Amino acid sequence: MLIIPIKEGEHIDRALKRYKRKFDRTGAKRQLQMRKQYNKPSILRRAQVQKAHYIQSIRDAENI
Repeated sequence: MLIIPIKEGEHIDRALKRYKRKFDRTGAKRQLQMRKQYNKPSILRRAQVQKAHYIQSIRDAENI
């Protein structure tokens, strides 16, 4: 549970903005999206390998 203290005279819009920023940083939304649907471990591993290959190709291109 996130607790956002509201300061005296602070607008609710500013407090909501702080809440949203803090919520995004916790990664709760990302975790909810991942748990929404089951993914097989082989598919997760394949995605990791593809991401690593992509990042490595970018780094190789920078070094040339």
